Amino acid sequence: MACFVVPAAEAIVVTAAVIAMKKKEMQLKAPKLEGVETPDFSEENKPTWSKKLSLLAKLLWGGVILLAFEHLWHGEVVPFPPFLTAMSNPEDKAEMLSEMATVGTTMAATVTLVWGAICTAADVKYKKLKAAVSKEK
Repeated sequence: MACFVVPAAEAIVVTAAVIAMKKKEMQLKAPKLEGVETPDFSEENKPTWSKKLSLLAKLLWGGVILLAFEHLWHGEVVPFPPFLTAMSNPEDKAEMLSEMATVGTTMAATVTLVWGAICTAADVKYKKLKAAVSKEK
């Protein structure tokens, strides 16, 4: 019914964090070097938090849009108030809140854990490539 609301809330918070991080990183950016032929593994090109959080936001928003469409398709979400059909019946509110607490939280946590694994793998690969390039020099 409303399981997509929890990941949507997380997506909103993460998107706000991405915007704030990008502003902060833009203030700290140094000028880029031109004419570098070998891969540049300087701190400037290291995967930044804004890039990582941007990936999380994209994963969350993709899931939210897909789930919202699915719920709209099945008539659980309607384009007029109260938007969620469970909100019109007081007996369904408890079931909706339970679904949000269990299914919604589980989905949001799973997406966040997968994102964490992706970021960890990217950091490990970055360090290996950086070490390999530094050995060649």
